Amino acid sequence: MADGWSTDTGEAVYRSRDAVKNLKVKIHIQRFTSTAALSQHLQQQVLTQQERRGIELDNLNSPAQSAVDDEEELVVGWQEKLFSQYEVDLFQSESVCQTPLERQYHTEIMALERTRGRRNRRIFTYTDFDRFTNWEGDSQSMVTQVKSNPTFLAHRMANVRHRRQDRRPVDSTIPKSRLITWEPSEDFVKTSHVVNTPVQTMHIMGDMGPLGKLGQKEKECLLCTIRADGNGVITIKPDFNKGKEPYRVETEGEKREVWRLTLENVSEGIRPEEKEREQRMYKDLYVRHKDYLNSLVGQDFEMPPPGILRLLVNGEIDSAKGFEYDNLYVHFFLELPHNWSTLPFHSLSGVTQTCRTKTIGKDDVAFFSYPFSFEAFFRREDETEESLPQWPVLYFKVLSLDFWQRYRNEGYGYLVIPSTPGKHTITCHTWRPLQTGTVSELRRFFIGGSPELEDYSYVRVPGTFKGERLSRFGFRTQTTGSVTFNLHCIQHARAFVDASTLKKRRQSVLDQLGGFSQQGSVYNVLEAFQRARRRMQEARESLPRDLINTTAQQNSESIA
Repeated sequence: MADGWSTDTGEAVYRSRDAVKNLKVKIHIQRFTSTAALSQHLQQQVLTQQERRGIELDNLNSPAQSAVDDEEELVVGWQEKLFSQYEVDLFQSESVCQTPLERQYHTEIMALERTRGRRNRRIFTYTDFDRFTNWEGDSQSMVTQVKSNPTFLAHRMANVRHRRQDRRPVDSTIPKSRLITWEPSEDFVKTSHVVNTPVQTMHIMGDMGPLGKLGQKEKECLLCTIRADGNGVITIKPDFNKGKEPYRVETEGEKREVWRLTLENVSEGIRPEEKEREQRMYKDLYVRHKDYLNSLVGQDFEMPPPGILRLLVNGEIDSAKGFEYDNLYVHFFLELPHNWSTLPFHSLSGVTQTCRTKTIGKDDVAFFSYPFSFEAFFRREDETEESLPQWPVLYFKVLSLDFWQRYRNEGYGYLVIPSTPGKHTITCHTWRPLQTGTVSELRRFFIGGSPELEDYSYVRVPGTFKGERLSRFGFRTQTTGSVTFNLHCIQHARAFVDASTLKKRRQSVLDQLGGFSQQGSVYNVLEAFQRARRRMQEARESLPRDLINTTAQQNSESIA
């Protein structure tokens, strides 16, 4: 803001849920020049002389007429057509009207001339249907701007809305090569980076010529530009004053006159009863949409049989890092423990694509983003068993591929499917078997191949192991990298729906599985309790028999 003028003439973007047809803008222009001030001063002197001497000067306008000439205020609605003096003079003759729109303008102008109902003199509009909207108004705007040169993208965007008038046939052939430009030039980026959003435009203009010589095209001045799209986004340039100083409009030519410009939003606010009715309408709309979605899903929601827990896992092998060689891929499979089953046609294994690594920080990372999913069912055959259910385990092996298509083993790992539903991000560390000596490393580097496990489950505790302790003494391994998984787990059972079942004590296995957020903690507590009970039994068995009898006798005497 400088010298009483507002210099912030940039665009302002608004978003409205109301229809744009309800938009109303009040435009106020007022001449503000030294010539106008001098004319007003002379008129006051003439009036004083008239009162004293009674001299009549017909060549000077009255003060009221001068005030009307120097100021105009008008309320303009969205896409409201107000004719300029040039259009009135042009379309009065029916012979120059070639298009249906011009003939419609001729009819409206003749009706205004008969009723003398034209309410504007200087302020007029160009709507989206006028051919004048094809003219770019940035160079014609006389509103004083500060560093407001339009960019190349702004020029291109100004022509997007003309595609409705300038329809051209589009070649539907698709090139068979160069679908992706890997190294785009600067000109290519400029010509391609255009948002193709249909908009409607309206220009509010001003005729800054003398009162007796209105209708000169060179005296037309762009005061305001309003654009609106179908998403409720309204762009106005310049913005509403909102209590700020008026904008400065300076005409060109020998007489550089200065005008004040004020913009004000005078759209009617919604009344309380209308707002309440609109809220009810939106609520009814949302309810109808919800009913429509329910009708698409249906009422027959698929439920697993009674006593069955259904587990659905939608997972992703996100990335792998820290491995020795490049061109990695992952081979994985799911092992179902006892009492778990799946459908015959469901595959429980897979192989990712080969992925090259990318250096991020100090690590070489391969981003797979490989999705997988599986479905499994759990059913406890004997409810009297004390052991907790075992969850499925995902075993995986990371391999690398060299130039001669020979693979190397990079590491083994496993992942226990989480017992709680929801989203889980888990990073699993890997290791690989290691042979002593340099011959194995030379073989691994030159001709590929490395020690491998015959049974992937040996990474954890093999499912076929029946002993008490698993010894890996003498087995040499080397720590390698890590693999990150994203898992989305869903648990589905009839027990989750029955509210009375959820209120009962967790006695069955399915009730233990239905703990949602508390399941993990309950699982860990019960498992720790069983381990402590086993230790107490082992310690009791290791005590001498006479000590146990003495302790029992002392306890009985103290109770008596």
